[in-house]
Amino acid sequence: MKTPLLKIVVSLLFAFPFSLAATDWPRWLGPEGDAVWRETGILEKFPEGGPKVLWKKEVAWGYGGIAVNDGKVFVMDYVKESGEIKNNPGGRDKLIGKERVLCFDLETGEEVWTHEYDRPYSVSYGGGPRCTPTVANGHVFALGAEGNLWCLNEKDGSVVWSKDFPKEYNVETPIWGFSAHPLVHGGLVYCMVGGDGSTVVAFDEKTGEEKWRALSAPEPGYCPPSIINHAGVDQLIIWHPKAINGLNPTTGDLYWSLPLEPSFGMSIMVPQKSGNYLFASGIGRVGAVIELDDEKPGASFLWEASPKQGIFFANSNPVIHDGIIYGADIDTSSLMAARLEDGERLWETTEPVIAQDLKGSVRHGTAMLVRHEESGRFFIFNETGAFILAELSPEGYKEISRFQAVEASNNAFGRPVVWSTPAFAEKSVLIRNDKELVRLDLSKEG
Repeated sequence: MKTPLLKIVVSLLFAFPFSLAATDWPRWLGPEGDAVWRETGILEKFPEGGPKVLWKKEVAWGYGGIAVNDGKVFVMDYVKESGEIKNNPGGRDKLIGKERVLCFDLETGEEVWTHEYDRPYSVSYGGGPRCTPTVANGHVFALGAEGNLWCLNEKDGSVVWSKDFPKEYNVETPIWGFSAHPLVHGGLVYCMVGGDGSTVVAFDEKTGEEKWRALSAPEPGYCPPSIINHAGVDQLIIWHPKAINGLNPTTGDLYWSLPLEPSFGMSIMVPQKSGNYLFASGIGRVGAVIELDDEKPGASFLWEASPKQGIFFANSNPVIHDGIIYGADIDTSSLMAARLEDGERLWETTEPVIAQDLKGSVRHGTAMLVRHEESGRFFIFNETGAFILAELSPEGYKEISRFQAVEASNNAFGRPVVWSTPAFAEKSVLIRNDKELVRLDLSKEG
C-alpha cells in the first residue's frame, strides 16, 4: 500500500504546485490578490513595545510594496541624486537618480542582489516607484514609475527581458507615474500601458513578446489588472479612467464594459469580487457595485454610489468580508464599513487611519488592511507608520493593540505620511518607508 500512497501524494504536489508556497506573499495583496493572510500560529496581541524586530535594512525612496517568495524579499526604490521632491499634485518633480529592484534574504536580511539603472523622473509625488514586484515561475516582474518593465531572474537579478513603455508605445508617463502592479496569469504578463488601442497589453511571460493589446482611453489610470472567474470563465478586469471592462485574458477580446469615471483619471483601487458582485470606487465620490451575469461573461450595475452611500477609495484597497466593505474613505479619512448589497454605511472612525490631532481636517487618509483568515482579525498599517491589530464587524471597530512600526518619512498635503503596503510571510510582516525595510516577528511563540 505504500507505493500507491506515495504516488498519490507526489501527483497531488505536482497538481497543486502553489500549495507549498502558502507562506509566501509573491505579489501585491498576497498570493490570491485578496488581502487575506492564511498562515496559522499568529500572535493574538502585540507584546509591550511591539513585536520583535528580526532585522532592518536601509532602502531609499519608494511607495511600492514588498513581495516575498521562496526565502527572498523583493522591493523597489529610488536613489535620488538631484532635484527636489515637492509633492505638488498638479506639477511634476524633476529628479535625477537611479531606480532599483532590491532582493534580500528573508531570514537574515542580507542583500542577495540589486538591479539598478539610471532613471530621470518627471512625475508628481516623485518619491520613488509605485509598484510592488510580482514574482512568478522563477522571474521577478518590476515596473518603475516612468514605465520601465523588467523581467529579472529571481535567483540572481539578471535581465531576462525588458520594456520601455513611453518609448515603445509612444505614450506619456501619467502625472502620478506608472502605478499598476504587473499581473501574471496563464503564461502572460498584463500591464497598463496607455495609448490608442494599447491601454492594456499582454506580454509573453518568458520572452516579453507582445501577445495582444486592447482598449483605448485618454490615459491608462493607476488600477492594476486583475483576474476573476465567473460564469465558468476567467475574466480580465481592467478599470481605466473611463470604464470598467471584462476581457478574455487569452485574446484581449471585450466581454463587457460599463462606464465608471473617477475624477482626475484616478482609477486606482483594484475592483473586488464577492460572490457575483464586483465593487469599485474612487475619487469624486464615484463608485458602484456591479452584478456579474451567472450564465455568460456580462455585467450590469446593481447600484451606483451617492455622497452618503458606499465608501470611496484611492491609495488603499478595501477588504470585503461576509457582505461588508471595510476600508479607508478618501473624503473623510475614516475607516468605514458599508453593506455590499446596497452601500449603506454602518459606522466610521478616524482612529486607525490618521493622526488624531488632524481629525476632521484632512482628506486622502490611508490605511492598508489585511484580514487574517484563522483569527478573523485585521492587521492595519496606516499612514502615520502605526501597525494595528483590530476586530472589524458590522457592529464596529475594536482595537486590540498597536505600535509605531516605522516613521512617516514622506509627506502629502502638509502632513507626514507613509504610503506603502506591507507583506505577510513566514509568520512575520515586512514594512517599509523611504529609509528602511523592517521585518517583524508575528508568530505566536515570538
